[in-house]
Amino acid sequence: MKSFFDVKVFQEEGFTRKKCKKCGRYFWTVNEDLEICTDQPCGEYEFIGKRFKTGLELKDVREAFLGFFEKNGHSRIKRYPVVARWREDVYLVGASIYDFQPWVTEGIVPPPANPLTISQPCIRLTDVENVGKTGRHLTTFEMMAHHAFNFGKIHVYWNEETVRYSLDFFVKELGIPKEKIVYIEDLWSGGGNAGEDFEIIVDGLEVATLVFMHYRVINGDMIPMNNFIVDTGYGLERIYWFLTGAPTIYDAVFGKLVEKLRLETGIPPLDHRILEDISRYAGKFSSETPELEKKFKSMLAEKHGFSIMELNEVLRPYEVIFRLLDHSRALMFMLGDGIVPSNSGEGYLARLLIRRSLKDIYIQKLPFDLRYIVDLQLEFWRKEFPEYLELRDLIDDIIDVETKRFHDLVRRGKDIVLRKLLKRGKKSINVADLVQLYDSQGIPPELVKDFLRDRGVEVEIPGDFYSRLAKLHESTRVSSEKAEEIPINVEGLPQTNLLYYSDPKLARCTAKVLKIAGEGKYIVLDQTIFYPEGGGAEADRGWILSKRFKAKVVDVKKVKNIVVHVCDQIKGTLLEGDEVECILDVERRNAISRAHTATHIILAAARKILGKHVWQAGAHKTEDYARLDITHYKRLTRREIEKIEELANKIVLENRKINVYNMDRNLAEKRYGFTLYQGGVVPENVLRIVEVENWDAEACGGIHCTRTGEVGLIKIFHTERIQDGVERLEYATGLRTLKHIQDLEKIMEDVSRDLNVPLHDLRRKVNELLEEKRRLSSKVEKLEDKIIEIEVEKMVRKAVCVKEFHVITDIIEGDDLNKLRKTAFYIRDNYADALAFLILVKENKKFFMLTLGEKVMKRITANAVLNILKEHGFRLSGGGRKHFAQGIIDVRDPRVFLEEVKTVLLNCLK
Repeated sequence: MKSFFDVKVFQEEGFTRKKCKKCGRYFWTVNEDLEICTDQPCGEYEFIGKRFKTGLELKDVREAFLGFFEKNGHSRIKRYPVVARWREDVYLVGASIYDFQPWVTEGIVPPPANPLTISQPCIRLTDVENVGKTGRHLTTFEMMAHHAFNFGKIHVYWNEETVRYSLDFFVKELGIPKEKIVYIEDLWSGGGNAGEDFEIIVDGLEVATLVFMHYRVINGDMIPMNNFIVDTGYGLERIYWFLTGAPTIYDAVFGKLVEKLRLETGIPPLDHRILEDISRYAGKFSSETPELEKKFKSMLAEKHGFSIMELNEVLRPYEVIFRLLDHSRALMFMLGDGIVPSNSGEGYLARLLIRRSLKDIYIQKLPFDLRYIVDLQLEFWRKEFPEYLELRDLIDDIIDVETKRFHDLVRRGKDIVLRKLLKRGKKSINVADLVQLYDSQGIPPELVKDFLRDRGVEVEIPGDFYSRLAKLHESTRVSSEKAEEIPINVEGLPQTNLLYYSDPKLARCTAKVLKIAGEGKYIVLDQTIFYPEGGGAEADRGWILSKRFKAKVVDVKKVKNIVVHVCDQIKGTLLEGDEVECILDVERRNAISRAHTATHIILAAARKILGKHVWQAGAHKTEDYARLDITHYKRLTRREIEKIEELANKIVLENRKINVYNMDRNLAEKRYGFTLYQGGVVPENVLRIVEVENWDAEACGGIHCTRTGEVGLIKIFHTERIQDGVERLEYATGLRTLKHIQDLEKIMEDVSRDLNVPLHDLRRKVNELLEEKRRLSSKVEKLEDKIIEIEVEKMVRKAVCVKEFHVITDIIEGDDLNKLRKTAFYIRDNYADALAFLILVKENKKFFMLTLGEKVMKRITANAVLNILKEHGFRLSGGGRKHFAQGIIDVRDPRVFLEEVKTVLLNCLK
């Protein structure tokens, strides 16, 4: 690898190649006496406490970088969102090269400029535990970069020029002496590509990486590419940290916000030398090396006159402030770029940061909420990212909803933990339990530990718990579903001429048979009017005819660029080379086209009404109805549904033109943004754009109306929350809407007739009936309570006494579980000296309730009784609290079971 790294720039500038005496890596330096690479853990941060430049702000460094590369022939391009909507393999942008993978790096799509420069906000959660602790870790950072794409005969520049640019930027633009700069040789891999690289170290701090990408990584193997790509990454925040010499990167980036939160929380000032020491040695430990961290903390405590416990107490509030500032900035980007918190995908990662932040605020009892901190960030970054300030109301609302859910979780969490774990008699909680509690219930491990503190249950939280979760969920978008296999070999066949695109109104055509399989069930033609299933739309139907053959087209599939017609009701014979006539089911085609166009209209209306966070999460269009799944952070209200419906129908009535055209991918993204990909990723250089005039534009392969007026009336007739963060809208168009309205009218007329009231008086009559039902239910409940009171008196008379206690065991008649609960609680609330074990049989299941009166509870708890019964071999499943337990028993004869249980219960009270 030496020849690759041995660039002329080093010879011209007096750099020599050395081997680090500590880590063994090779590096380049102008310092003849330097024996180590200076990167941590080999070296220390030498810049801390030494301000290199004054009067600079973070934005000045960004502008200096972008301006430098513009002067050197690079085109400045706008940042991409932090949500990688154009990719299928990852959720978040983790580096600037992610913007161009895989389409540009694979040569499928040309870059938006070549060469180019960008400052790309990135999010990486794999080191989330280290944030706040080390003084240097961030989840969100800006990667300033310059990229050059060398494709085939197109040569822009490679390693020589890249190293020269880096040296000139640091030395000439920022004024950093080259004696401070070290280039370390390494190999980088990420996002499916790899290449040799230089890590640039200044005074011990890694500030940039220069990657020379020319490998594709497949199953761990590096395969050489024909493309040679310059992939650089300069850390904006790290460079600014170096220039300021601040104690931590948080002090450099967030400046006055750190002091503001410190004052508002009442935390005493901390000797800056302690923070400087933490940052100076930060590279020597991480969440994955707890022993090294403990050793470092011990050394630091001794140096500053603390015990380790005292040092941790002093540092903890600062770590929390640093963590909150980092996470709230990340949330500004994530929520501002359209992520909806949920239990899956990118939403899971956003919620992880939200829950982690809310947990810190709750445990530390801070005098502000998460919304307040996020609002501080929106104001702090308003000049650089004004687009997020415009979304303040939306972001605040999402944070408020998540905060309420978290506090609800805190209220319910202890019971959940006890029910889920302690019912199994566990004396400790392992990592698998903590992961299961977080993923299924959303309970952070710190709260689990807090809940169980007074129960003597050990809870060990791994130092990298959240990092593990982030790694598990950061790249799971690619579907594991296999495409349906069509039993016909299309290899060697020419691409099908798609007449449904060139002339969507064409209802008949002639075509030549190219291939047949399954005795006419599968047919490939040279051209077709039949649209194949795709983009959530069902395939066309119709007929294929010839003089000797007739078949109904019941499905249409696309295999690569070949359309396969799936047929049924086959009559006659068909040979390859025959000419056939295709006849389209026009009514079905038009119905699906209306539904598909309505989907675009409704989606855009939802974004207008609900906010820019709304993205399509799924869709299905049939001739009878359609459904659209959208991302949204709470249930849709009736009024919101009405507004979406009204706005969508307004667009229909305006009869706007629908334009369909092909456009260069880069041009389309520049004009319309990444909302183009609402329907999913399109792996093409040229996109088929479906544009509803001045309303919506998407990359879409579907068949649409030519004007919005053709859609007809749109009616949303049902909504539901199909999963956390996703709302489903079901709707109809045109005559299907009329049919839906007519069906509803018929139901109302039938009800009106049954109740013998006119339609306009139906609401009053229903209210009367509901009130009557409530009145009768109240009477019935009182009677039931009286019956329970009488039955309990009988049970008490039959109760067995032990000392001052009564043991009641009985079977409740009927199959009303509510009666079981009410009877058990009546005994508990009215007989302080009673222990009751009641059974009710329903649908062959035996349900039980165990309750303890107040006096009994002072002797033993319901959970303890339950555990004793289990230890005696009784097959019970369930759980409870101190005063009651409930569940199911596995027995044949409940009466025999009760006699055996009675003996154990009596012994419990002796």
